[in-house]
Amino acid sequence: MTIKEAQQQVDAWIKEYGVRYFDELTNMAILTEEVGEVARIMARRYGEQSFKEGEKCDLGDELADVLWVLICIANQTGTDLTEALQKNLDKKTKRDCNRHNNNPKLK
Repeated sequence: MTIKEAQQQVDAWIKEYGVRYFDELTNMAILTEEVGEVARIMARRYGEQSFKEGEKCDLGDELADVLWVLICIANQTGTDLTEALQKNLDKKTKRDCNRHNNNPKLK
């Protein structure tokens, strides 16, 4: 699925099942909450914390939740994520084309 298709599918789902988008501020708060759930799993799986008994630990599902809310925010603000990502890649390429290759910390 392309990014454009994902934006279209999320929009169709919202219109069919979700009634309407939550307002932008609510979605920003939900995005923050979902990123926190990713952080919790990362801290337990790759950091020094341990999982609690019965704790949910599906990183893919939590990352998909982050992507879902991000797409919702993009849709409701009229942001074409395909175009935005391409512009961002171009910016990073221009700005950082030698930066990381010349960083001794990455060698």
